[in-house]
Amino acid sequence: MLPDRLMNGYAAFRTGRYQDENERYRHLAETGQKPTVMVVACCDSRAAPELIFDASPGEIFVVRNVANLVPPYSPDGEYHGTSAALEFAIMGLEIQDVVVMGHGRCGGIAAALKEGGSPLSPGDFIGKWISLLEKPVAECRCEDLPTSAEREHRLEHLSIVHSLANLRTFPCVKALEGLGRIRLHGAWFDIALGELHVLDEVKGDWVRLATPDLG
Repeated sequence: MLPDRLMNGYAAFRTGRYQDENERYRHLAETGQKPTVMVVACCDSRAAPELIFDASPGEIFVVRNVANLVPPYSPDGEYHGTSAALEFAIMGLEIQDVVVMGHGRCGGIAAALKEGGSPLSPGDFIGKWISLLEKPVAECRCEDLPTSAEREHRLEHLSIVHSLANLRTFPCVKALEGLGRIRLHGAWFDIALGELHVLDEVKGDWVRLATPDLG
């Protein structure tokens, strides 16, 4: 059997959200999904895109990985989960917007900044994955940032910019963006404050989205 927390959560879903939206679920089952937005997000359990954007079933196509990274285009015949999801979303679902969303206090980001090698590197997969951050880490270390918190915050932003650049190495993304048929976005979520910041690529600035005052 599943853990009790999951069993109880499923029971609440069946009598709550599914009960309220059963017609939508039935429609999605019959007609398929047609989301227009894809979000590349972190696996971190505190930063779920569907919750942050208050999304209904079928609205957002989400792929999550460690540190919300997008690898460069590399068709080498190996296994590429994130790249496969991007290809399916863009070519199959004809997604119109792709958002790379990072978040505060990211464990993968913190590990990448540790001197003497990442504590995640002894594994078979995670060290190689985090090596995608080598360039933004080098850039971050060249900047005058006195505290580890400031360095982590800066790398969280730089990693998103780097992933957007990697996205543009995919031929389909580059072509569709040039035609105005797809838009790329960077976003960063502050877990403690529940605030979302978006990247202005033209100015290179991060802008906090205005929200109602919570008092």
